[in-house]
Amino acid sequence: MRTFLAAVSLAALISPIAAGAMGPDHDTIIRNGLIYDGSGTTPYTGDIAIDGDRIAFVGRHASGHGRAEVDAHGKAVTPGFINMLGHSEESLLIDGRALSDLVQGVTLEVFGEFSMGPLTSQMRELLKDRQADIRYDMDWSTLGEYLNKLQRRGISPNVASFVGAGTVRKDVLGESDVQPTAEQLRAMELLVHQAMEEGALGVTDMLGYVPEEFAKTPELIALARESARCGGIYTAHIRNEGDRLLEAIQETIAIAQASGAPAEIYHFKQSGVDNWSRYDAAINLINEARANGIRVSANMYVYAASNSGLDAAMPAWVQDGGLEKWIERLRDPGVRARVAAEMRNPHPADWENVYASAGGASGVLFLSFRNPELKPLTGKTLAEIAKIRGVSPEDAAIDMVVEDQSRSNIAYFEMSEDNIRKEVAVPWISFGSDDGGIAPEGVFLESSAHPRAYGNFARVLAKYVRQEHVLTFEEAIRKLTSLPAENLSIQRRGRLKVGYFADVLILNPATIQDRSTFENPHQLATGVQDVWVNGVRALKDGTATRAPSGRIVHGRAWTGALGGGCRASSADWTWSK
Repeated sequence: MRTFLAAVSLAALISPIAAGAMGPDHDTIIRNGLIYDGSGTTPYTGDIAIDGDRIAFVGRHASGHGRAEVDAHGKAVTPGFINMLGHSEESLLIDGRALSDLVQGVTLEVFGEFSMGPLTSQMRELLKDRQADIRYDMDWSTLGEYLNKLQRRGISPNVASFVGAGTVRKDVLGESDVQPTAEQLRAMELLVHQAMEEGALGVTDMLGYVPEEFAKTPELIALARESARCGGIYTAHIRNEGDRLLEAIQETIAIAQASGAPAEIYHFKQSGVDNWSRYDAAINLINEARANGIRVSANMYVYAASNSGLDAAMPAWVQDGGLEKWIERLRDPGVRARVAAEMRNPHPADWENVYASAGGASGVLFLSFRNPELKPLTGKTLAEIAKIRGVSPEDAAIDMVVEDQSRSNIAYFEMSEDNIRKEVAVPWISFGSDDGGIAPEGVFLESSAHPRAYGNFARVLAKYVRQEHVLTFEEAIRKLTSLPAENLSIQRRGRLKVGYFADVLILNPATIQDRSTFENPHQLATGVQDVWVNGVRALKDGTATRAPSGRIVHGRAWTGALGGGCRASSADWTWSK
């Protein structure tokens, strides 16, 4: 009898209730959500379990209980979104939330076009002198040091970065129209190699701007080849998005083919009404390359206006040598007259006139100025400013550069909404905001903003899925998650899959909506309820937790310290045509 009672007592101690008291089965369980796993397949109702920074279960029903239990009934559960071109390089230094992106479900910001290193002491001084509303100390020299600074600071999203081909060009050659010697090119290659070992995803460029556009194709092939040796890819704001769009795409394909690096085209578009008809030819060029085994893809933002500066409205020769030389030349009456005349040419032979692509002064909207005295002109078009000042639009633009001591921040209305709608449906095009992760508060309110900073990803789901039915919801989620992860060769992100990092979000497909407009830009998107980054809740019930949940997502060559050779080849990549 005593033995029996002892056995009963022991059984009570290990009963399910008692066992449950010993601790939860999982850190977090998200229950009853409609699961879109990122693959593009049909969703199903089920549960997600998270342990630490990884997904521990995905399926119909997670057994046991979690330390945190979240009911997602009636909501979609998806992988975190990947911003293929985020420009939060500066904003994250003062606000680690990247709030405008976080509330849309972005869990990975990818920096490109240029990079925050490597920097010489002269480059650091120039960048510091050119800072505008966002001001910060520059206490780093290499890309790795900058990324480590972000990590130490504490950031909500994950961050990855390319190394800028233009950045290493400036490091070695400065900002003038010169070509590298063999020795200088080798120095540039070594800087790329160092950045790859510090975590870069590959080499990036912005060939539509000075001084980057001074680089010739062989230089770009050499740097892309060094990236490819380390498992990296080549991404570019191509040399021309207007009159010579097809030639620029062909150059990108040639760089990919010659270097062995996959290529990604930033903010795929056809600029200017005269070039909108080039859409089919552009798509066909890339489809043909892909069919021939050359890995080429693209990303886009879903607005008909670009975001650039007044440098895009003026020829390269006047900008040779950098911002300060540009301003100095524009003070010369003869140079002013020549620049104004070239701006009036809608189809120049040797540069892309984005001013003309926007249809002239009425299609050029000022979003921000550096000079406080010019800030009252924010939100006005170049045509309006010219009328206020009683000068020609071209003279007004020149005056803005000189008085603002900067390129200013401009929206150019130059794209076709019909083409955007077609591009959204292309299977190999993903999405990037080409803007910062900002917030409707503090220093960010000192300027206007392009709506894409607040709404690019929500707009995909609201306008092109729910309203216009250009995409199914599951295909849109694929293009926001697993497709960019695949294009970037990033492992264990972009899917809801056991063993993958727990970048997860809950959103309402019926209510997700972009709110930002050019008239009232500082409006957060709505419809995303919760966001986990590496298993940490960064957004709870629509409110940022300020948790330092983000990490640096390194490229394939990263060693944590310098000192290794890279021997990757294109055969190491797997992808879907």
